Amino acid sequence: MSNTDIVLAMFRLRISFLLMDLVRHLAYFVAVAEELHFGNAAARLGMAQPPLSQRVKRLEEELGVRLFDRSSRQVALTEAGRLLLPEAREIVLRVERLRDLVGGAADGAGTTVRAAVPSDLGGAVLAALIAGFRARCPGVRLSLAEMGTAAQAAALLDGGLDVGVLRHPVTASGLGFGPVLVQHPGVLLPEGDELASWSAVHLADLAGRALVLFPRESEPGLHDETLATCRRHGFAPVEVSPAANAGFALGLVLSGTAVALGPPAGVPGTVWRPLAGAPIAWRCSTAWRGEPGPHVGDFTAVAVRVLREDAGMADDAAAPARRVAPRPATGFLA
Repeated sequence: MSNTDIVLAMFRLRISFLLMDLVRHLAYFVAVAEELHFGNAAARLGMAQPPLSQRVKRLEEELGVRLFDRSSRQVALTEAGRLLLPEAREIVLRVERLRDLVGGAADGAGTTVRAAVPSDLGGAVLAALIAGFRARCPGVRLSLAEMGTAAQAAALLDGGLDVGVLRHPVTASGLGFGPVLVQHPGVLLPEGDELASWSAVHLADLAGRALVLFPRESEPGLHDETLATCRRHGFAPVEVSPAANAGFALGLVLSGTAVALGPPAGVPGTVWRPLAGAPIAWRCSTAWRGEPGPHVGDFTAVAVRVLREDAGMADDAAAPARRVAPRPATGFLA
């Protein structure tokens, strides 16, 4: 090999390292942009917060713009950050897709289904979903990501995802939906709360309290619908604290700072009570773009069964859904 060939090879290698470094930094940016909280984003990425902050700062220096407005109370995207987010998300998803394709070709694996689920699905439900899909489609790799509804809809429309489990209402056009399931959340209280001794709580009984709720950025439609229902039934929270992380929400409840809405939690120090009359309905379904791709029907069948049996959801008769005919199963019934 000549000296020129060696220099060119080293140059190509250096460019490759720089590109992959950029992709990693974009992935860090996407995580912080979706969580709007450096601590939550670091936990999601499995890393410490200081190096995450340093890498986001380095990306800002490389681009010559500020991507986040940071304060002691909140993190918000700047205009430059809002413009970058969809492009960064697409780049990261496409690189992950390339890795899946190359990895599959290298080890002889079959098709990969790229799917996403909400962050609050719960570990047991997620494990049941993965196990159910593996049993139904043993030759198919399931590449699973954690995303809110807004991010899922964008990724589905951009071709970065094959299927997702998202929350309704969804305003994005061009999506098909599986059977819609409904969940009626209750209220999570600290065990010393005066309402903890009641068998059921009316929303109006929560008047004068603060509420901790999932961020509007991740679930805009459901966030607005939930607050509108609360106000309509006499509960106008004095403050709404966004919490993408279940631990943060639990901390606020345990401290008596706020109450939370959701399914039974079974967490020591807290008490869950149903809402009288079940006034709030949280709906979800699988979704895909255009005509469903291979194994979307399989994923939908497994997701519906798991959400019914493991997450306690029920069919929503008020929301007719477009059902997908699943592929024949082998040794597994949805």
